[in-house]
Amino acid sequence: MVSIDFDIIVFKEDETYVAYCTELDVSSCGNTVEHAKEMLKTAVRLFIEEAEKMGTLEVILEESRYKKDASGRWLPPKLVATEAVSL
Repeated sequence: MVSIDFDIIVFKEDETYVAYCTELDVSSCGNTVEHAKEMLKTAVRLFIEEAEKMGTLEVILEESRYKKDASGRWLPPKLVATEAVSL
């Protein structure tokens, strides 16, 4: 399986914690922050494995703005800020 890096954003919906990978638009949930993060790692791993099997992983990563470095490792776009805003 291809090894990739990704960011995790966790938010709370009622009593459930939702972990979200912005780069791949994949999410999962759990009853604690740590559980939600572990569930997201599993979801991303399964997503990557299935995309590899289907032969679409490289296209998905390119569309998600991942870039290959000189060693062939896929690097994610950089998350530079998050902010809670009210209007």
